[in-house]
Amino acid sequence: MQLNAQRQLTQQDALAHCVQAINGVGFAQKLINYIALLVEFDCAVVLACRANKHPVYLFDSIDKQRELLFQRYLTNSYVNDPFYTELVNKAEEGVFRLADITSYQNELAFKVYQQQFYTRTGWADELSICINIGNGRSIMIYLGLLTQMQCFSASHKQQLIAHFNLIKALCSQHWGSQLLLLNQFSSTTTGQLIEGALTSFANQQLTEREHQVACLLVQGCDSADIALQLGITLGTVKNHRKRIYAQLNVASLSEFFRLFLNHLITIK
Repeated sequence: MQLNAQRQLTQQDALAHCVQAINGVGFAQKLINYIALLVEFDCAVVLACRANKHPVYLFDSIDKQRELLFQRYLTNSYVNDPFYTELVNKAEEGVFRLADITSYQNELAFKVYQQQFYTRTGWADELSICINIGNGRSIMIYLGLLTQMQCFSASHKQQLIAHFNLIKALCSQHWGSQLLLLNQFSSTTTGQLIEGALTSFANQQLTEREHQVACLLVQGCDSADIALQLGITLGTVKNHRKRIYAQLNVASLSEFFRLFLNHLITIK
């Protein structure tokens, strides 16, 4: 009884820290700390997603093969992620185990994804909390287990389902009305790393305005988002994008995105 009371107090403290961190750079870390008191996991990734767009990185606690998150997953592997394809593209939300959704996947594509991400990162099982925050945007909280003999049980899922509305409310308060940008919502250390990468990315090849457009583009903003953020017309944004692609010798958004992520992982 005393142990349960102590754990409950710890959850209450962690929840209070989440509330205090809303609209602050440390929110994602505080949220993961709170969730860690509900279920056990080894690592976590938090992304913001919109259907048919690159995910926006918000947080991770990956130690092994972390570069795969940036070099492969955020560039193109996400399209084969069973959680992304089943939940984001179908605008579903809730708590899902990998076992819940793999039966719906293209078997060959899923095997390739397993090899590219699960096998190389060491993730043995995965659970996702998918939260709709409005305007076609979802927050994806991925929890991973690294021990081959472990898996997320039905009781783990039920524990998170019992707290889903609270987790959703926290995420909606923090991210719901914001233009999701890489350098605004990461943990302090990662945020500084990303801020440095954004500042230095292609700054010698681009004009100041082109650099502003490029920085927003790599953070998942589309042309309409950029026009609104910078107070310029949609046509002007499109003209800037054409010149940016030409200056950086890329032919598509995927190539442009990969160029930035490669730059990001080289920043010390």
